Amino acid sequence: MRAKAIPAALAATALFAVAGCGGHDDSGGTSDDGATKAAQQAATADFGDLKDVCGPGDAKSPSAQGVTADSIEVGVFSDVGFTKKSEFVDTAKVFTSWCNAAGGIDGRKLTATTRDSKLMEVRQRMLEACKEDFALVGGGAALDALGVKDRLNCLLPDFPAQVSQIQNNGSDLQLNATGGASYNRYAGYYDWLLKTAYPQSAGALGIIGGDAPVTKVINAEAQEGLQAVGGKFVYKDLYPAAGVSDWTPYAQSIKSKGVKGLIFNGDFVQLAKLEQVLTSMNYKLDWIDANNNSYGPAFLQLAGKSADFQNNLADLSGVYPLEKAADNPATEQLVDLFKKYAPDAQLTLPAVRGFASWLLFAKSAKSCGDALTRTCVYEAARKETAWTGGGLLAPVDLSKSDAPLTCFNIEKASSKGWEPADFAPNDGAYRCNAPTYEFKGNYGKPLTLADVGKSMSDVK
Repeated sequence: MRAKAIPAALAATALFAVAGCGGHDDSGGTSDDGATKAAQQAATADFGDLKDVCGPGDAKSPSAQGVTADSIEVGVFSDVGFTKKSEFVDTAKVFTSWCNAAGGIDGRKLTATTRDSKLMEVRQRMLEACKEDFALVGGGAALDALGVKDRLNCLLPDFPAQVSQIQNNGSDLQLNATGGASYNRYAGYYDWLLKTAYPQSAGALGIIGGDAPVTKVINAEAQEGLQAVGGKFVYKDLYPAAGVSDWTPYAQSIKSKGVKGLIFNGDFVQLAKLEQVLTSMNYKLDWIDANNNSYGPAFLQLAGKSADFQNNLADLSGVYPLEKAADNPATEQLVDLFKKYAPDAQLTLPAVRGFASWLLFAKSAKSCGDALTRTCVYEAARKETAWTGGGLLAPVDLSKSDAPLTCFNIEKASSKGWEPADFAPNDGAYRCNAPTYEFKGNYGKPLTLADVGKSMSDVK
C-alpha cells in the first residue's frame, strides 16, 4: 500500500478496523487476594507454565545497542496520542514492573520507552527507536507499514502485540503470533459459520466497512475467505470514514437484499448505530461478525437491546477469553498482575497479546545470558514451535514467519456480556486443527531484509 496523508477521520476508521481494540472488564477473573498472589508471582518470576521468566543474574557486558550490564532498553509502539487507548503502555508497565521486581532479565532491568506514533508519526518514532532501542516489544500501530523499511534498515527486531498492514505482517526480524500474511487467519471461523452453524446464510452474505485503504484490503480478504467456503455476497458497501449520522439507508439496503450474514469492518460505535436501526425495523440477521474490536463491555452498552436481538459474534483467534479468567491459571495471573501494577487500566484483548509478546522476548533474552545480542534473541524466539505465552494463547508455531493459525475460538455477545459460543471446541477453550486457506488475491507482501539491501548476516 502506498503511504499517503489521509484525514484524521479517515484514518480513525482504518485504525478501528485493523488495530484490534477489543477488551473486557477484569471483574470476572480477579480473586479477592489478587494483590497477595501477584506479589508471590513476582517473587517466583514464573508465569503460567513458564518457569523463571525473570530473575537475578550475573550479566556484565554492554553487548548491543540498548543493552548495558545493568539494563535493556526497548521501545513500545502505540497510537495512544491519537486513540487515547493506553493498553500497550499499560501492558509494558505491568510486565516491566513485575519482571524488574524479580530481578530483571539475568540481572538487567527492563526500561520501556513509549514510541507514540499518533497514527501518522510512525516513521518518526521508528527512526528514534533505531537510534536507542535494543528491540521493539509488545506494541503496534495502525499504519505500521510506514516504519517497517526503516526498522529493517536499522536491523531492529520486533515482538509486536499486533500488526496491521500487509507490508509489516510477517516482515523480517519480526516474531508475530497472530498468523502469517499469506493465510486467512479466520479460515476456521468462516468454515464454522457457513458449513456448521449457519449454512442457510451462505447464499446471502453482506459486507460493509469504513472507506479507508486499510479497511478495503481487510474487506477484500474477508470476501475471498468466505467465498472459498461457499459464501455468496448479495450486498457490499462502504461507509464514510467520519461516520454516519443516519444508518437508515444502509439498514434498508441490507434488509431489501435479504442479507443473512454480515461482516462489519470498522468502528464498533458505528456498528452499534447500524444495529439499532436494523432492530427498530425488526430485521434480524442470522449472524453479524462484529470482529474482535467489539469484544468488551463498551460495544454491548452502545448496542442496547440489539445486543440480545442481533446475533453478534467475534473470533478471538486463539486468545483465552477474559471473562473465563478464573478457569485458566495464566489468564487469572495476568488479571492479578494488572490489578497490582495498573489497577486503573482495562485488560483488553490486545493487552493479552502484548503481554505474551513480552514473555516471548524475556524468555528468549534470558536464554542469551551475558551475550545478549539481536541475533541471539531473534533466533531463540524463532525456535518456539508451540508458543502459548505460558497459557494465554492457543499454540502458535513461530519457527516460520508465514504460517497459518490452526486454532480459533468464537465469542457471542448478549446484554449479560461476552461468552464462548457453541463452536464445539476440541482442545480446551479452542477448536484446533482448523482448515487453513492461503489467499489467492494480490494484497501486497511483507518486506524483507533483502528489500533494503540487508541480510541476516548483517544482524549483530
